[in-house]
Amino acid sequence: MKQRIALLGSTGSIGTQTLDVVGRHSDLFEITTLTAHSRWQTLAEQARQFNPDSVVIADESHYTALSEALADTDVKVYAGARAVEQVAAAGNVDVVVNSLVGYAGLMPSVAALKAGKKLALANKESLVVAGDIVMGLVGSEGSALVPIDSEHSAIFQCLAGEHSPLRRVIITASGGSFRDTPIEQLESVTVEQALRHPNWNMGAKITIDSSTLVNKAFEVIEARWLFDLRPEQIDVLIHPQSIVHSMVEFEDGAIKAQLGTPDMRVPIQYALSFPARLELDAPSFDFLAHPELTFRAVDRVKYPALDLAFRCLHEGGTSGCIFNAANEVAVAAFLNRKIGYTDIYKTIAHAFECVPLVVHPTLDDYAEVNCEVRRVAEQYILKR
Repeated sequence: MKQRIALLGSTGSIGTQTLDVVGRHSDLFEITTLTAHSRWQTLAEQARQFNPDSVVIADESHYTALSEALADTDVKVYAGARAVEQVAAAGNVDVVVNSLVGYAGLMPSVAALKAGKKLALANKESLVVAGDIVMGLVGSEGSALVPIDSEHSAIFQCLAGEHSPLRRVIITASGGSFRDTPIEQLESVTVEQALRHPNWNMGAKITIDSSTLVNKAFEVIEARWLFDLRPEQIDVLIHPQSIVHSMVEFEDGAIKAQLGTPDMRVPIQYALSFPARLELDAPSFDFLAHPELTFRAVDRVKYPALDLAFRCLHEGGTSGCIFNAANEVAVAAFLNRKIGYTDIYKTIAHAFECVPLVVHPTLDDYAEVNCEVRRVAEQYILKR
C-alpha cells in the first residue's frame, strides 16, 4: 500500500526534492496534499503533475488566483495557516513532510503528531522553538518523528541498530559563504555574497543562516531534543567539504560517521522509506576524487550564534523561541537591505536582553513570546 504524503512547503528546496523522490518511487508514495506560502504558480504546476486531493496556499491573498488556475481539475483549494494545520492532521494522510520555513512550521508539526502521523521533519524551528512540546507528542496516537536535516539524519542513521548509549555527537558545519572571509570584512559583505553557499543549493534564509552559523546553532538545539542529549554531549566542527554529514561517538570510543556527496534527496528518501533503503540514481562516492577530509574548530568570535545555542540549552523555556523569532526578523531585514550583515547577530542579542524568559511555557506562551520578540526586533532595526 502506498504511503500517502502531505508535503508542507512543496515549492521550496526540500519540497521540490521530495517531489523528485516521490516521482521516482511512485509505486511506494503518493501525494495527497501540497502547500506553499505564496508561490501559487509553482504550486499549481505541481498540483497538475502530482494530482493531489488538495492544495493550500498559506498567503490568503493568492487564493483566488490559485483556485482559477486549478478550476478545471478536481483538486480542492484551501488558504490560510489554519488550513495547513488541518491538512497535516487529515485522515487521508500517512506521512507529513514538514519543510516549512520558520515558526510557521511549529503548529503543523504539533497537529501531525497529535493526529498520529509519521512526521518527516525538515522544519528545524519546530524543535528550536518548542522541542519540549513536540518531542512530548512523539508516540501519541502511534505518531513518529524522523529527521530530514542532513546532520540529524546522519546521526539517526549512525544510531540505527545500536543498543548502547552514546558518548557524544559531532555535528559538522560547512562554514557557509564566509568560512574563509576574515572577521573584519564581515561588516561590509553584501546580500549577493552571503547567498553564494560553496557546497549546497538552498533557499535564501537557510543560506544566510548557514553563513552566520545560526543554522548550526539551531541544529545543536534540535539534536538535544531529537536524541535526548546533554549540552556537553554535542560538539560542532567546521568541515569544508560537507562529505561527513555528522558523527556519533560511543562509550567505547568507536565513532560512526555517515558520508556522501551533498545531496538532500538521500536524507529525504531515507526519512520516507525508513527502516528500508531505496535505490537512488546518485553516483557512488569516489574517495580518490576527495582525498582530503579536513576539520577545524569553530571560531566562536566570528560565529557568536553558536554560543547562543548552548545558552538556550542551559536556560530552556522560551529561549529558543526568542532566538528564532529575532533571527527571522533580522535575516528578512538583511535580505531586504535594511540592515548590514553583522546587524543580524546584534538584533538577536538585543532581543535576548529585552524579552523576559518564560521558564515553563505552553503553546500559547510560545505564540505570545514569538510576537513580542518580532515587535522588539523590528523596533530595534528601525532605529539602526
